[in-house]
Amino acid sequence: MADSSFDIVSKVERQEVDNALNQAAKEISQRFDFKGVGASIAWSGEKIEMRANSEERVKAILDIFQTKLVKRGISLKSLDAGEPQVSGKEYKLFASIQEGISQDNAKKVAKIIRDEGPKGVKAQVQGDELRVSHKSRDALQEVISLLKGKDFDFAIQFTNYR
Repeated sequence: MADSSFDIVSKVERQEVDNALNQAAKEISQRFDFKGVGASIAWSGEKIEMRANSEERVKAILDIFQTKLVKRGISLKSLDAGEPQVSGKEYKLFASIQEGISQDNAKKVAKIIRDEGPKGVKAQVQGDELRVSHKSRDALQEVISLLKGKDFDFAIQFTNYR
C-alpha cells in the first residue's frame, strides 16, 4: 500500500484579496470621516497602496482593510504592512501579501513534526511547500492537529490530502 500524504502550503486567494480591497475602497468612499481627506486604497503593482492626509487616517484605512480580509477568511499573518511614510502633503502606507513557506520556516515545521509528531512521519521540503507522508492516515491527522495547535508567524493551509 502506498503512503498517504498531504501538503503544507501558505497560499492566498488573490481574488479574495481583490474583493476585500474593493470592499474597503467602497467603505472609505462612503464614510463621513474620510470625506475630503484624499483617502484611498488601491493596487500599486504587487503591493497595496493606502493614502490619506494624516498618519491616523492611513492607519484607519489599514484597519478597515484588515477587517475586510478577516471577513473573507484570509489570515492577517499573510499581510505584511509597512510603516506610514510622508510623501509631500500626504501619508502613504504600503502592504504586501506574503505567499509560500520560506526554506527556514519549512525547516522549523519539519523539525516540529520530527520531534513532536508520531514516529515514522516523513516531511520533505518541495519548493515553497512541505510534503508530509506516512503509511497511516491517523498519523497524518495527528500531525495536522499538532500543527493547528502551534502558533506560527506565517499562515499555513493543508492541501492534497490523499
